[in-house]
Amino acid sequence: MTEITAPQLKADILRHLTFTLGKDAPHASLYDWRMALSFAIRDRIVEPWFASTRRTWETGHKRAYYLSMEFLIGRLLEDATINLGLRDLCESVMADLGQDFRTIVEDEPDAALGNGGLGRLAACFMESMATVGCPAYGYGIRYEHGLFRQRFESGRQVETPEDWLTQRHPWEFERPEAAYTIGFKGEIVTRDGREVWVPGETVLAEAHDTPVIGWQGKWANTLRLWGAKPTTLFDLDRFNRGDYAAAAEPETLARTLSRVLYPDDTTYQGKELRLKQEFFLTSAALQDILRRFKTGGYAIEDLPKHVAIQMNDTHPAIAGPELIRLLMDEHGMAFEAAMDTARACLGYTNHTLLPEALERWATYTFGSVLPRHMQIVERIDSWHQKTYPTRPHWVGIVKHHEVRMGELAVIMAHKVNGVSALHSDLVKKNLFPELESLHPRIINQTNGVTPRRWLKMCNRPLSDLITRTIGEGWEADLDKLRALEPHVKKKTFLKAFDAAKRENKVALAGWIAQNCGVTVSPDALFDVQVKRIHEYKRQLLNILETIARYHDIKANPTANWVPRVKIFGGKAAPGYVVAKEIIHLINDVAAVVNNDPDVGDKLKIVYPANYNVSLAERLIPAADLSEQISTAGKEASGTGNMKFMMNGAPTIGTLDGANVEILQEVGAENFFLFGLEAEEVMERRKNPDHAREAITASKSLQDVLQMIAEGRFSPEEPGRYHQLVHRVWHHDYFLVAADFDAYRAAQAEVDAAYADRDRWLTMAALNTARSGFFSSDRTIRGYMADIWGLDSAL
Repeated sequence: MTEITAPQLKADILRHLTFTLGKDAPHASLYDWRMALSFAIRDRIVEPWFASTRRTWETGHKRAYYLSMEFLIGRLLEDATINLGLRDLCESVMADLGQDFRTIVEDEPDAALGNGGLGRLAACFMESMATVGCPAYGYGIRYEHGLFRQRFESGRQVETPEDWLTQRHPWEFERPEAAYTIGFKGEIVTRDGREVWVPGETVLAEAHDTPVIGWQGKWANTLRLWGAKPTTLFDLDRFNRGDYAAAAEPETLARTLSRVLYPDDTTYQGKELRLKQEFFLTSAALQDILRRFKTGGYAIEDLPKHVAIQMNDTHPAIAGPELIRLLMDEHGMAFEAAMDTARACLGYTNHTLLPEALERWATYTFGSVLPRHMQIVERIDSWHQKTYPTRPHWVGIVKHHEVRMGELAVIMAHKVNGVSALHSDLVKKNLFPELESLHPRIINQTNGVTPRRWLKMCNRPLSDLITRTIGEGWEADLDKLRALEPHVKKKTFLKAFDAAKRENKVALAGWIAQNCGVTVSPDALFDVQVKRIHEYKRQLLNILETIARYHDIKANPTANWVPRVKIFGGKAAPGYVVAKEIIHLINDVAAVVNNDPDVGDKLKIVYPANYNVSLAERLIPAADLSEQISTAGKEASGTGNMKFMMNGAPTIGTLDGANVEILQEVGAENFFLFGLEAEEVMERRKNPDHAREAITASKSLQDVLQMIAEGRFSPEEPGRYHQLVHRVWHHDYFLVAADFDAYRAAQAEVDAAYADRDRWLTMAALNTARSGFFSSDRTIRGYMADIWGLDSAL
C-alpha cells in the first residue's frame, strides 16, 4: 500500500465531493463530507483488496468461507482509518477543510446486520482473518431493516424499523453479475431416471461486497451480503387485468426475504420466512463457492483441499443437505461421495446450550419449503443410522415429526467447536453426548475480540497510554500487554491509568446528560450490564440487587455509600414477553430512584435505548465494573466480558462461559466471583422448592419482592409486576433467588475495593495487562490450524 500525504488526501476528498456527490465545498452538508471522506478512504482499501485476491488465485491458496446470519460490523469509517494508519491524518485534513472528524464519524449509521454477540463475533473474526492473512469470504444477508430500532414509551420497549439503508452505504460494491437463483417449494420429478427438484417459487440472490481491511492494510478480505431480487420483475399481464397486488407478488416475496433479521416466528408464516432466509443465505453462498472453485479448474473431488466452510451457529445448518444436493444434482456425484466431500468441507460452531436456539423444524414446514432437502436429510439420517448401528434410538436428525438442525450440523461437520472451555465441555457432555461418543469431533476455540476496534479505536486515552508505556506493536500481538505489569506497581502509571478512565467517564457522563436526561457524577462507580435481554443473562438479578441497594440507602441515607451509576443496555426479542417486562421494570425503577432526593448521586440508573456497536464503543471504555452474571452453564462464551476486561473493568460474574478463562488469566484477586457453579445449578433445580427456600432465607430479597409487588415502582398500576414476582417465587429456572445473597455480598466487595483507590486501579490495570489471550487473532489462528487446515497467505 502506497503512502498518502495530507495534500493528496485532501484532493481525493474534494474530488469525490465534486464528481461522486455533485457538491462544492461551500454547499456540502455533513452527509456530503462524510461520504466524500468515506469514498476517499475506500479508495485506499481497494488496492490491498485486489492484491490479496490476486495472490490467493496465483498461489491456489485454500480459502475459508464464513456463513453467518449476522455480521454486526458497526461503523466502518473510523475503523478503516485506524487499520490504514490514517486516523490522525484524516482528523487534521478534515479540520483544514473546516470539518470536525468526530462529528463526521458519528454521523455514520450503524449497519443493522445483527443482534448481539453472534454478529459482533463474526465481524471481529472478519477483521482478524484480514489481519492474520487468512484468505476468506464472509457470507450474510443485506438486511434492509435489520433487527429493529428500540425506543421506550413509558418505560416499555417499542420496536420500529432500522433505517440504515435509507442513505447510500459507501463501503459496498454492488455485483449484479454475481447473482444466483434460489428456489423454494415446488415438487420432485423424475427425468432420465434422476430425481429433479422443480421449485414453485424462485428469487435472485444478488451480491454486495464490502472489503474488510486488516491491521496496517497488509491484507483485505470480502464480506459478501446477499440482497433478494425477484426473478420476474413485474407481471404486466396481471397488472393490466387490474390484479395489482398479484402483479407485485414476486417483488414482495424477494423484498420480504432480505428485509428483517429474525422475523417473529410465533406464526407459521414467520417460521416459513425464517427457514427461507436461512436457505437463501446458505444456497447463495454455496453456489458462489462452487462457481469460484470451478473457475480455478480443479476437480470437484478436490473441493476440501481448497474450501473450508464454517457454519456460524445452527442457522446455516442447511449447508450440509444443500451442498450434497448441488454436488449430486448439479455435478453428478453419487450420494456417498457427496456426503464425504461435504463433511470434509464443513465445520460447525455451536454458540448455545439453550434447546430453543438449536432450531427444530416441523417436517411439514421443512418438506413444504424444501422438498428436495427433506429427501436428502432423511437419506443422511438413514446413512448415519446404518454407519453407526449402535446409535441409540432416541438420537437422530428426523424424530417426532421434526428436523433437528443441531444434530444435522454435528453429523455433517468434520469438526464441531464450542466457544469457551466450559461451553465446549458442556456441548460434549450435555448437548450431543451420544454423537460425540459415536464419532468424536468436538473441540474448543475460545472466542476473542479485535483489539483494533475494542481498544485502539474506542479507547484512545488508554491505548495512547499503553503505547507510551510499552511501545507500538501490541495491536497485532496482544500478549505484549503483559509488559504493562511491572508498570502497574508504579504510582505514576496508576495515576495516568486513572486519568484515562476518568476522561472516558466524563465524556460518557456528558453524553448521558444530553441523550438520557440524567445527571451522573464521573466520580461514581460506573457499573455496566449491556447485552441481549434474556432471562439466563439475569438482568433481573441486577435490578433486584439495585432495588435492595435503594432500599438500604433510603433506610440510612447518611451512611458512607460508594456512589453507583447502574447502566443497562440491550434489546428484547419482540415476542419475548418476560424479557420486555424486565426492561419495563428497570425503567420504572430508574424513574423512581433517579428522582428521589434522599438518594441523590448515591445511586442512578441509566438505560439508553437502542444498544448497538457504536453505543458499546462509548460505554465500555468508561465502565468501572463488568456485569457477567448469567446462570452458570448457560452462556456459551460472551465477548462483552473480554471487551470490558481489555478496557480495564474488573468482572463481577459467575463461573460461566469465558468468565472461567478470564478468571484464570486475571487471577481471583482481580475478579468478583459469586454464585452456583454449573453442576450445582443442575443439582439445585432438582429441588422444586429451591426458589421459595432461597427467598425465605433472605430478608433482603423478601423486601425487594414486596416493594415490587405492592407497586412501589408502578403506583399507577400496582399489580403490573405480579406475574414477574410470581415467576421468581415459583418458576425461577435461572436461579435468580438462589444466587441473590451471594451477588449482594460480591457487590459489597466491589464497594470496598472501589473505596480503596490504589487497590481498584491495580485491579483495573491488571485486567488490561492480562487480556492478551482474548484477541480474536488468537482465535482465528486456532480455527486455521485445528479446523480449516490453512496457513496465512502473508
